[in-house]
Amino acid sequence: MAQDSSPQPPQDNTPDASASESSDASKDARTMALLAHILGIFTSFVVPLIIWLIKKDDEFIADQAKEALNFHITVTIAYFAITVIAIVTMGIGFILYPVLGIAVLVLGIIAGLKANDGIAYRYPCTIRLIK
Repeated sequence: MAQDSSPQPPQDNTPDASASESSDASKDARTMALLAHILGIFTSFVVPLIIWLIKKDDEFIADQAKEALNFHITVTIAYFAITVIAIVTMGIGFILYPVLGIAVLVLGIIAGLKANDGIAYRYPCTIRLIK
């Protein structure tokens, strides 16, 4: 068997830029959307509201900031409902606080990772007050 000794072009092992981005959102837009979701875990609806007000002109950032804002408004309403349930049931409802806290943490991280990948994330069970 004869081997072809003609020079081969070097293989480019770097990933294609179009394969790494799943949407048209720029890296900065994806980072801002990530921040809206992740910082919302710690600041409730304050940071998503600020990001949405500042970045209304960028469609992806505005969409994800509104989604985080709606989620954290819903969570705030749920915390008030849990407080009422806890008062009515004489303390048994307080068991729901850590459940809601873990859900906020997990869903916020998932949403942040999806937004960082350029995927528009939708939280489950969210009242969408801001459209």
